Amino acid sequence: LGAAVGSFLLACLLFFITRSLWISSSRRSPALNGCLQLHTTTKVEKFVMDCRPLTATRYTYNDLMKMTSKFKHKIGQGGYGSVYKGWLTNGTPVAVKLMEKSYNDGEEFCNEVATIGRIHHVNVVRLLGFCVEGSRRALVYEFMANGSLEKFINTSTIADHHLSRERLHGIALGIARGIEYLHQGCDRRIIHFDIKPHNILLDLDFTPKISDFGLAKSYGRERSIVTITEGKGTIGYIAPEVFYDNSRHASHKADVYSFGMLLLSVVGMKENFGPTEGSSSEAYFPYWIHETLSKNHKCQGIGEGEDGMIPKMATIALWCIQWNPNARPCMKDIVRMLE
Repeated sequence: LGAAVGSFLLACLLFFITRSLWISSSRRSPALNGCLQLHTTTKVEKFVMDCRPLTATRYTYNDLMKMTSKFKHKIGQGGYGSVYKGWLTNGTPVAVKLMEKSYNDGEEFCNEVATIGRIHHVNVVRLLGFCVEGSRRALVYEFMANGSLEKFINTSTIADHHLSRERLHGIALGIARGIEYLHQGCDRRIIHFDIKPHNILLDLDFTPKISDFGLAKSYGRERSIVTITEGKGTIGYIAPEVFYDNSRHASHKADVYSFGMLLLSVVGMKENFGPTEGSSSEAYFPYWIHETLSKNHKCQGIGEGEDGMIPKMATIALWCIQWNPNARPCMKDIVRMLE
């Protein structure tokens, strides 16, 4: 009986100790989360204060509320948050990206401000302003009336969107010039790491502008490679050395690969011409392009024409997506070929 009572008392003691620890842990959790949030907020605030001079204006959250009519007109949704249309006090339309998620202590926000907050190029979307207020963060961009390139290359009604061969060529050339500027035209080289149709915005005149620099990395011009801690990019556009290489070393040639895959998407126009449904090469579109060009076959669809513009763009794309980064051309050479 004594042993039974002792076991019971021991069990009760363990129960109360465990319960006390659980309650203590629960009570500490919000404080701990608050400390982590405060750490991230302090880090971002310090970055903004140190990152001067900037070409962008700092706005308050109240400014954004007025600018967007309390976030009334939602025009997009991305991995990091929602995008709303707004207007500056002078009537200029803008796009306001409200950062709803934060990764790596606000690294994606800092990347955006540190890169496009300091540069200006006709083929890079312009960052007009930003907001850092407590845990709230937002980015204010110039408004792109025609949205992303993705919606145009995924539609089956090309004629309705005025994407002629000439317009496609102009878009490709503009993107190439923008990437060349990032690689060679800035004080510090910038690797975008996420070149894809969704991140190419088109203005009213279909001038392409590179956007979304959340994964971008800048480095000194004296360096040829950068070290990354994890794979950066989107499946289907990410360079093989970034996706597979355990050493995580990458160069500007990673963007060249992504541009090549983007170019194949542009000239491929999947619904209009390509391998027939169920064919063996359907699973790997670049292979089909290579076979078609090597056999001097015509690409059926909008690629037809005496100027050979689309086959030329496809050939350039194949050069860009070679497995060995050193075999890929630099963006300067790509611009020359497209011109």
